[in-house]
Amino acid sequence: MDFSLTTEQLDIKSAVREFCEKEFTSELALECDREEKFPWELRRKAAELGFVGIHFPEEYGGGGFGHIENTIVAEEMCRVDSTLGTAIILSDLGCELLVMYGTEEQKEKYLPKVARGDAVSAIAYTEPARGSAISERLDTTARKEGDEWVINGVKTFITNAPIADFIFVLCQTDMKVVPAYRGQTLFIVEKNAPGLDITKIERKMGIRASPVGEVSFNEVRVSDSNVVGEVNRGFYHSMALFNMSRVEIAAQALGMAQGALENALKYALEREAFGKKLIEFQAIAHKLADMATKIEAARLLTYKAAWLIDCGKPDPKISSMAKAYASNIAVEVVDEAVQIFGGYGYIGDFPVERVYRDVRVTKIYEGTNEIQFNVIAKRLL
Repeated sequence: MDFSLTTEQLDIKSAVREFCEKEFTSELALECDREEKFPWELRRKAAELGFVGIHFPEEYGGGGFGHIENTIVAEEMCRVDSTLGTAIILSDLGCELLVMYGTEEQKEKYLPKVARGDAVSAIAYTEPARGSAISERLDTTARKEGDEWVINGVKTFITNAPIADFIFVLCQTDMKVVPAYRGQTLFIVEKNAPGLDITKIERKMGIRASPVGEVSFNEVRVSDSNVVGEVNRGFYHSMALFNMSRVEIAAQALGMAQGALENALKYALEREAFGKKLIEFQAIAHKLADMATKIEAARLLTYKAAWLIDCGKPDPKISSMAKAYASNIAVEVVDEAVQIFGGYGYIGDFPVERVYRDVRVTKIYEGTNEIQFNVIAKRLL
């Protein structure tokens, strides 16, 4: 297997890096972090260059590339800035569901808007009493009434919910089937739907430019045309999505780790203590060497997972390994970067402090790492 990037992929990497290093300013990042504000204009610029939905089919406004290219975008954006990068790469959450299972009408209606930067999507799985355990019977339900579905329930910790134009929501549609996950269905709910109420969750530890909210459904009515994929197959569709979305989170974590390493290395080359550069102390040099080694291992695993998807052989085990390992080492690497910066690493004016807060969530969302190890263990057995 050859995991070296093609010339075209290297060009994409270079283009994304050039864009981010020019547009991802520290002033904007600090503003979005402190004010918990989404970078709308920045996302519009990224969309104009084709970096949003790069893996969508061309006929629906995307770049027609694969998941390796999407991984490149995610890594490079989060390498330059963890806060702004995360906001941009997560602005098309769940749209792969439309690519895989959407009707022609759904694809034409939603995908071009997201790719152009005119719309933001969200996906609602987590429930207050369930967390990541969507294989259990969901509290959010949808009952059929004529040619409509009536949705009731609450989803929480939903990324983009306060700004989303539409939300993919997983509901229990068969209350009697055993196991319960065989009776779940995915729906599209638009932001102006009567009975839909969204409350922003504030004062997050990190990724504050990516708003999170609680979503309440009170007799929300949608038509059959809002069903994504097959009725009562929503759990299976979601598992296919996770194979992809977990790789993107791995790339997000990978980018944050790479950026932290580069900043720590630069600091160690410039900062002096006891008459020597920090890099001249073996303890510091070894930290940096260990950080670089872990990042390289995580990169190979992450890109292998993306490559398998592009080959039409998505592997849940490898995707979960990539997500768990990349996020674990990213937290370790960023922690070591803070240590190298010393007291300055603890001050908000230095980017590494913000990365330290931003990176922690990568071990939690898109299925906690404990869930990832459950997936890996089941596949091993």
